[in-house]
Amino acid sequence: MGTFTSLVWLTVALPLAGFLANGALSLRRADAKGLVSLIGPGTLLASFAVSLGVFFELAATHPEAPIVVRLWSWLPVGQLQVNFAFQVDQLSAVMLLIVTGVGSLIHIFSVGYMREDPGYARYFAYLNLFVAFMLVLVLGSSFPVMFIGWEGVGLCSYLLIGFWFSEKANADAGKKAFIMNRIG
Repeated sequence: MGTFTSLVWLTVALPLAGFLANGALSLRRADAKGLVSLIGPGTLLASFAVSLGVFFELAATHPEAPIVVRLWSWLPVGQLQVNFAFQVDQLSAVMLLIVTGVGSLIHIFSVGYMREDPGYARYFAYLNLFVAFMLVLVLGSSFPVMFIGWEGVGLCSYLLIGFWFSEKANADAGKKAFIMNRIG
């Protein structure tokens, strides 16, 4: 396992840290737009940089089997053990680039688009959480881990679609997205 492949967990941890920081700022300081503008896109750009490292490391080494980066043993039940782990192969490396690259561009665009919104920090917290769960979905090495990513993406879709919840149509669209994600 190479340097970047062993650090693949950072691609998820960085947006998650951005979610926690922006979420805390949204609760504490309404005037923290400058800091939020650095944290939101900055964590995604750093995640994109790690993703680039993973991609080029895989391209250079051509591993024959997927690389599984085990983070912890999650559900040990007798002989059965479900690990919380990320699986890295050529497909997941490409998807890492797409999710973190497009996510970074969306974050950068949102800095200007959302600048006058009173829920600025909350929006970036939701967006960072969305990307973190999308990466869990892409990298999950087992169905339970992928399911966590899927459900998290559904929750974040609800939060982002219904972001301007004071308008009934937006709140209804968020609820519809949440319900449809449950059904499939």
